[in-house]
Amino acid sequence: MTKVAVGCDHGGFVLKDRVVKTLEALGAEVVDFGCYDDSSVDYPVYGEKVARAVASGECEVGVIMCGTGIGISIAANKVKGIRAAVVTNPYMAKLTKNHNNANVIALGGRVISEDEAEEIVRVWYTAEYEGGRHQRRLDMIADIEEDRG
Repeated sequence: MTKVAVGCDHGGFVLKDRVVKTLEALGAEVVDFGCYDDSSVDYPVYGEKVARAVASGECEVGVIMCGTGIGISIAANKVKGIRAAVVTNPYMAKLTKNHNNANVIALGGRVISEDEAEEIVRVWYTAEYEGGRHQRRLDMIADIEEDRG
């Protein structure tokens, strides 16, 4: 069973319940890092919590949510080993796994609907990394991260 870290700020809270239910229906074990209501909170806190859980191996992948997905993805991407991608449609969800092997996706509660979030999560979670020519590019990204470029 895949462990999936989930976290959001108040702007993404509207999607969280649907995302969790979708992941559980797909057989995932969800670890909820908050937030737990729509009170105003700071997205970097939740982006970092999810990213550290994924980077440490506590969880295999993560889904983060804020108003647009942008701010929380920027925070998550500061954690070494994280490849967080903002996703707004199923095509992006598929390719971000197929080509980029994104270990975290970011969704925007003010950008997409709950139905769209459900489909995006389903497509991303079930897609597979293709490897091959894409691995060279991921290695280049890792070199940047390690300041070896």
